Amino acid sequence: MVEREWLDELPVADPRAMRSRRDLRRVNRLMTNAGIVAGELRSHLGASAARIAELGAGDGTFALRVTRALKPCRVSDLTLLDRQPAIDAATFAAFARLDCTAHAIERDVHEWLRGPEAAFDAIFANLFLHHFESGALREMLALIAARTRVFVACEPRRSSSAMAGSRLLGLLGCNDVTRHDAVVSVRAGFRGGEIAALWPGLSTWRLEECARGLFSHSFVAVRR
Repeated sequence: MVEREWLDELPVADPRAMRSRRDLRRVNRLMTNAGIVAGELRSHLGASAARIAELGAGDGTFALRVTRALKPCRVSDLTLLDRQPAIDAATFAAFARLDCTAHAIERDVHEWLRGPEAAFDAIFANLFLHHFESGALREMLALIAARTRVFVACEPRRSSSAMAGSRLLGLLGCNDVTRHDAVVSVRAGFRGGEIAALWPGLSTWRLEECARGLFSHSFVAVRR
């Protein structure tokens, strides 16, 4: 069940939005999603330098953690896509220290994926796919498949344990936006092979989809 999340509606500089983005950094650490994404990318990209894009990059800190964890693979060029990117100078400087050229793009994901940008070695997304109804998600996955040879996503798992965890975020000091959006995210989350069922050209791809950790659901697509 897809519902609008409050963070998507708030201006980037709104104090409640800024607080919620800080909350999400802690939530991502608890879910260990950066380690999951980095592990899958490292496994399928090898040690060569790579051009990578993140969809729904937010403040860029998740991509920074992934980039740091990717060794021996190195991200030579990183595209950070978001409708409302909130990446500050310190985060861009941190990418530069990793010898990674990072640049933010403020666009709608479907519009950008249909554009003339070059292909990527890998594309990843974190807590992003669940924002879309199945029709829009199917279209997005088809566009992603045309642009990369590796796609990795970590999403909320739709389960009773994940719902219980989402309702306890107040104990971590998370604000009202984060608490609301966490419950909405679990309702819109995935289980089983729901993402794989929407992926195009199944014969030319190797797909893996499963529960990870206590609260996460991962999807990996690798071109054969």
